Amino acid sequence: MQGDATDLAAAIRHGSLSAAEAMQASLDAAARQEPLGAIAYLDIAMGLASAHACDRERRSEPERFAARSFGGVPTLAKDLGGPFAGLPVTAGSRLFERKGGAADSDLAARFRDAGFCLFGLTTSPEFGLSLASEPAIGPLCRNPLDPARTAGGSSGGAAAAVAAGIVAIAHATDAGGSIRVPAACCGLIGMKPTRGAIPGGPSFGNHLAGIASELAVCRSVRDAALIFERLRGSSRGPFADPSPVDLGNGRFRIGLLTETGAVYPTEDGRLAAIEAAARTLEGDGHDIVPLSWVEFESSVAASSRAFADIVSVNLAALFTAAGEENRAEPLTRAFAARGRALPATSLWHTLNEAVMVSHRLWTLFDRVDCILMPMLSSAPVAIGSFPSDHVDTDLHLERMTAFAPLACLANISGFPALTLPFGQDEHAMPLPVQIMAPMGHEPGLLSIAARLEAEGRWQHRFPVAGLPS
Repeated sequence: MQGDATDLAAAIRHGSLSAAEAMQASLDAAARQEPLGAIAYLDIAMGLASAHACDRERRSEPERFAARSFGGVPTLAKDLGGPFAGLPVTAGSRLFERKGGAADSDLAARFRDAGFCLFGLTTSPEFGLSLASEPAIGPLCRNPLDPARTAGGSSGGAAAAVAAGIVAIAHATDAGGSIRVPAACCGLIGMKPTRGAIPGGPSFGNHLAGIASELAVCRSVRDAALIFERLRGSSRGPFADPSPVDLGNGRFRIGLLTETGAVYPTEDGRLAAIEAAARTLEGDGHDIVPLSWVEFESSVAASSRAFADIVSVNLAALFTAAGEENRAEPLTRAFAARGRALPATSLWHTLNEAVMVSHRLWTLFDRVDCILMPMLSSAPVAIGSFPSDHVDTDLHLERMTAFAPLACLANISGFPALTLPFGQDEHAMPLPVQIMAPMGHEPGLLSIAARLEAEGRWQHRFPVAGLPS
């Protein structure tokens, strides 16, 4: 037993516990773990009603229920993205009231069809602008592995809830590392899919010019593979709907990047974990191809600029439509001002740079099938390391890039990337590795991740609520 959402779904399907019992266990865990600040909004009645409906279906239509990969599994949506009907998203901001709740997005409908029972929203920084989840509106999200440290952002609440065992899996979004950074902070699996692989409509526009993706943070690679397979395809959006490419079980050419330059140094222990992962794969017969920081440096810089410009212009447009900008946090207002001041010609240049980032990565993938690289430069930083009570956008961006130098690369290029823990440091915090692959190559990415996971270098600290032992 892996102690994941797949195990919990099997227990419910086989009658070891009911969906209602699983939901009550998650609600009880949420109450116990409230000081973590993982959950921004809770709807107990919604969760129990959904679970009871699952139990009725399991009794009356067992075949239909069995076809739902995650039938009866409690989960949480993120307070950013979606939307999920009945869950009033505020994007971590005072700008929006917690009332109503729009109709399901295409993705939300697929979550429900997969059998998930939703009961709340997880904490996100205001408009996802930070690699910590500490919105002024509250709650302040802490890392369950060390509450003095961040759980990451912007899907920090999702990661904290999954790592703490409140739920076994949770919805998450990623526009600049927002799935992968929290997963890396909390010892979880986080995959940002290929651009266009997961539906992003119909009401979420162009997903920040294509840099944002939605999926989940997970406790196992098999959960990540299963939810990706269940949710992917037929996106009906502005981007191509890629078909996954299965590289089979042959010999992979694995690029190895174990440096992030003098400007963004990565701790030796974290680089050692990447080298250890490479040795494991080399021992299986895969070819290791050393790569240098010089091959990435210009793309990392261009990705950081593109992220800043796209997010800033998006916020400028949002505030033009929504008004009441003074209710937002100072840093958010500063990003909106930055967006208003950005000439259209500068934005056009940035978008063209982003295309060249993708092109340069494609040329790298002529030589390798995937790339092993750092996810974080250090252990999860202390609470308060990414304050939002100032207006220095450059300083904020620099702090985020220093913490996760290679995070934006996958978002700007559109390529899939996955992080998983491969050991722990002297403070028992996870040592994450990141794997990136060409567009549509999620099967190979997940296959390599599963092999590394099988080494057993990381064990979850908290059991999944309700899962029979």
